[in-house]
Amino acid sequence: MWRKQRSRMARIARKTKRYPSDLTDEEWERIAPLMPKPGRRGRPREVEFREVINAVRYLVRSGCVLPVHFGHWRTVYGWFRELARRFLFQTIHDVELMLDRERQGREASPSAAVIDSQSVKAPHSETRGYDAGKKIVGRKRHIAVDTDGRLLMINLTTADISDSAGAQAILDAIRKRWPWVKHLFADAAYDRLKLMDKAVYLQFVLEIIRRRDGQKGFEVLPRRWVVERTFGWMIRWRRLVRDYERRIDVSTAMIHVAMAGVLIRRNAHP
Repeated sequence: MWRKQRSRMARIARKTKRYPSDLTDEEWERIAPLMPKPGRRGRPREVEFREVINAVRYLVRSGCVLPVHFGHWRTVYGWFRELARRFLFQTIHDVELMLDRERQGREASPSAAVIDSQSVKAPHSETRGYDAGKKIVGRKRHIAVDTDGRLLMINLTTADISDSAGAQAILDAIRKRWPWVKHLFADAAYDRLKLMDKAVYLQFVLEIIRRRDGQKGFEVLPRRWVVERTFGWMIRWRRLVRDYERRIDVSTAMIHVAMAGVLIRRNAHP
């Protein structure tokens, strides 16, 4: 009886629902070709990928429990894990990133990047660390963005990992995924011998942006404000204010869902 009632409620809600996080028709048309094709054998697929993506976006955007019309949460989570395993969310993000750069008259692949890190609380993670500088127990997000703030690469570690150590993995990943990046900007925390040596070995030019002598209070630094704005975009998605995920790969996928959402909306509705 309860299952029949739940199914009826879902059918009614599907006709009337509308959330700000839902994909518009124009946005869905951009990413629909990237969805996995149904198999030739076996049971016909019953799930609608558009509803799965809408459910994941709702979860990341609001941080709330999924409403009933999205279906059972196990179904949504199962498909989310499958799509994340295929790196679909990262692929969507990177494709939209290149299209957004071309739309603004720039080369699809960037040639410069800004690196920084952010420590966030991670109450449910499998492993955590203590960031003595920020007084935070949790994880650290090491990111690289282009000069307009689009996310290029992310590396999640425990919070006790230093900025320079986490950035070394970022350099390896950038060289493989964005081979045209040559110039990197960073703050004084990245002025470390091992990182500098690795940057030279990978043929990067690492420029340290330092504070002005005698500076008091907040002051906008060239290039540095761009990556801080990206962190601001990120935590507007309430699921990302803290790191609530146990697994690092799940947390990484949700960050790509959020940042891809920004680019998809920007490209579909210029």
